[in-house]
Amino acid sequence: MRRVLLSIFLLVLALTAAGQYRAGYSDLGDSETVSAFKEHVSFIASPAREGRAPGSEGERETAGYVSSKFGEYGLAVISGDDGDPFGILQENGDTLTSRNVVAFIPGFDKELKDKYIVIAARMDNLGTGTITVDGVSRKHIYYGANGNASGLAMLMELAGKLQTNSIMLRRSVLLVAFGASTRTFAGSWYFLERAFTAVGDIEAMVNLDMVGTGENGFYAYSCSNADMNQIAKALESTLQPIRPEVVAYEPFQSDYMAFYNKEIPSILFTTGRIPENNTPKDRPEILNYEMMEQEMEYVYNYVVSLANGPKPIFNPDSEIKRRGLFNGNDVIPYYDCDRKPSFLGNTDPAFFLQKWVYQYVRYPDAAVRDGIQGKVLVDFIIDEKGKVRDAKVLRGVDPDLDEEALRVINASPDWKPGMVNGRKVKSEISLYVEFRLERKKKR
Repeated sequence: MRRVLLSIFLLVLALTAAGQYRAGYSDLGDSETVSAFKEHVSFIASPAREGRAPGSEGERETAGYVSSKFGEYGLAVISGDDGDPFGILQENGDTLTSRNVVAFIPGFDKELKDKYIVIAARMDNLGTGTITVDGVSRKHIYYGANGNASGLAMLMELAGKLQTNSIMLRRSVLLVAFGASTRTFAGSWYFLERAFTAVGDIEAMVNLDMVGTGENGFYAYSCSNADMNQIAKALESTLQPIRPEVVAYEPFQSDYMAFYNKEIPSILFTTGRIPENNTPKDRPEILNYEMMEQEMEYVYNYVVSLANGPKPIFNPDSEIKRRGLFNGNDVIPYYDCDRKPSFLGNTDPAFFLQKWVYQYVRYPDAAVRDGIQGKVLVDFIIDEKGKVRDAKVLRGVDPDLDEEALRVINASPDWKPGMVNGRKVKSEISLYVEFRLERKKKR
């Protein structure tokens, strides 16, 4: 006997603390993703590569490996087999040759397919250095998470998952492994200034750097960009295996800095720095692959939301001022409003889901019979009178579930409209409506 339970799973209730994981997520042994992570890290961080310093043979071999995996996973690789090379002039006058690897997943939306989301991880590590263990100093080559083998591994598996589900992406996605990041982010600078000609069409960037040590926490840093942080907040109203702690401080600088300087909204996902005296090359076990899998699932959901939702604004306040007086047709993202739209006096979208959507939504009989479940992403307008209109499905699951999500949102009572510069405005919001089936537990 199957019992139908339909509810919003607020992450704050599902997890007891930021960065905590669901028990038993990978209790049954290595998943395919975990096995792939191990394969990637084994190659990238192999002692045979003797580090991946900018311009080194190890960096070139890593570029070839990443390029081959992108191709194997069905992506269009738009750099060469060994990457797109570029030169760095050194102090002694010599030119150091590094490279980027770039792959492409086209979006399906005819209006947004020429807009891009960039997902990136650095290839190089810091080369050699000295660490002290038990009072003994020795030369050390930085491997593993500290050399971002974890970020590269996640980038490749994320690329494969996005390619498999590319029909769900309205915007196009660029997957980039940057070379020479430890040389003042030379790879990302070269990509933006020389290699990619449509920089103005890049609408957001996601940076993966040192994501392999989940026991130290999972963090998201967006330079306090309201729109990028709002996506993370919206995901709190859906069931996730993990959630990051959105931090206002900068964990460390990475390639997102080059995009930030171009006023492209960016976000860094990381598990934080690892103490140098805990990363010798004979300690690959410091990487927690099961946690990496959960982190990748979250980043995947974040990227899908980013690729399908409203364009994030680099500086909402400046954008609103630039646009000046509204002509009556402007639609403002709800989080850009001076006073956000509110439902029954509450501006939190999760409140609307709890008090209206999940009170009145009905699980379609056909979907129950066929065992169909999932999350429907719905976008809608709250006009100057507080009326809900123009609801549309941005990411569907099943025609019956999509139709039911639209029905209950279109039937919403009036909201209190948002305001900007003292004027009521049309505002836009995107929410996930989750349909979930659970079997009744046997007594």
